[in-house]
Amino acid sequence: MKVLFVEPPKDIWFIMGDYLPPPYGIIQVAAYLERELPDVEVEVLDCNARELDWDGLKEYIEASSPDIVASSSLSTCNTYEVARTLQVAKKVSKDIFTVTGGIHFSFTAQESLKAYREIDAIVRGEGEATFVELVNSMIIGLPLIGIPGLTFRQGKKVYHGPDRLLVEDLESLPFPGYHLVKDHMDKYHFAAMGGKDAPFALVEGGRGCPHKCIFCTQWRYWCGEWRVKSPSRIADEMECIYKEYGSRFIWLTDDNFGPGDRAEELADELLKRDMPDLMWFVQMRCDDVVRIKDALPKMRKSGLQWVMMGVESPTPEQLEIYRKGIEPSDAMEAVRLLKENDIFTHCMFIIGDRGDTHESIEHLRGFVNKLDPDFVIYTVLTPFPGTDVYDDAKEKGWIEDDNLFNYDMAHAIMPTETLTRMEVQEELYRCYNSFYGSWGRRIKGMTSSNELKRRINWYMAGRGILVQLKSLIK
Repeated sequence: MKVLFVEPPKDIWFIMGDYLPPPYGIIQVAAYLERELPDVEVEVLDCNARELDWDGLKEYIEASSPDIVASSSLSTCNTYEVARTLQVAKKVSKDIFTVTGGIHFSFTAQESLKAYREIDAIVRGEGEATFVELVNSMIIGLPLIGIPGLTFRQGKKVYHGPDRLLVEDLESLPFPGYHLVKDHMDKYHFAAMGGKDAPFALVEGGRGCPHKCIFCTQWRYWCGEWRVKSPSRIADEMECIYKEYGSRFIWLTDDNFGPGDRAEELADELLKRDMPDLMWFVQMRCDDVVRIKDALPKMRKSGLQWVMMGVESPTPEQLEIYRKGIEPSDAMEAVRLLKENDIFTHCMFIIGDRGDTHESIEHLRGFVNKLDPDFVIYTVLTPFPGTDVYDDAKEKGWIEDDNLFNYDMAHAIMPTETLTRMEVQEELYRCYNSFYGSWGRRIKGMTSSNELKRRINWYMAGRGILVQLKSLIK
């Protein structure tokens, strides 16, 4: 039995610039499959890293002759690329069994199997054990009916197995399978962080989140549970990637690193290791940054150079609607603390909620300018399947754009009560122009004493992001 995991040819989200992350989801499942079924031949193809287009993908599958082709979507906007990948596999041979998974397909499993005839099966939710059971059943000839976490087509009928219980101990999982993509580790990069001078890798510190924001797919995907690896295990994985594969910039994939002492304990673990030029990135809540303020100097010393926070809104009322559980003052204090510790500060904001108006979005821009983080990403509230926002918008008929390619948080999918979709799109451009169009901010950033801030400001100045955003206004 041969299994080929494919990361499709796809466009990278232009707002983040020139970056190519390793295909973390599939190398994690692939490593688990290798361990549990060692007789199975496992191969990973990352089309972007290999610079393969759709014709190149077809030729690769023909040469590889796999029994199973598996591809997963990172987000809803990649749905069509995954479907096309599996369609290519079916064109090579109708006997290839095609599998996908990930957040979007997990929440739309039965609908997706009906919509995309090229997909044979969907692994829902946490994929490791379900995928192994699927492969093993195919090897020994057992029926697939009843496999927890699996939705599949047999003939004209779709079977939907029960949900699978979550892995109790994340540390029982193997290290991610970077050995499966080792030949092009040097291709994984984040240009704003230094390009090829800082090879880019991902590490998972935990799954899920203890919070339940209405726009987030993660908490439902992980069944409302928050599970974490110990700081020592996280440091072990980071050290392995640093020393075995040469990565110098490591992004913790957790949507929320979480409260408590984990951050300081991870810093302690990293400081024990010989990794003098390590840079790491983490996503944290504003209130958690404030809670761990005494640990920030140690975290910076251990290599923490970048923190991303979901600030979302300047008003307590909107934050309550989003179920964020924070106050605007938390953002102000968190940004101050990070800057005080020379940690690059990245903040996320949302526009396009039903109550948004020209005035409320102008108020947001004023708040952001006062907050003055180092890096800002504005997003449009997007009704991703699996979110409360989607459930509400679908029920009330607010969704005006069904093209999943546009579900990238840069395209307006819904109007507000007073703004059309095009007006929301125009406001998104004004938000970016307000921040990145400021020559005073640009000059200050490009002459900053913080090397990372200087580098990113020079990089952003040459990217033309405002031109790209303006092109979305049609």
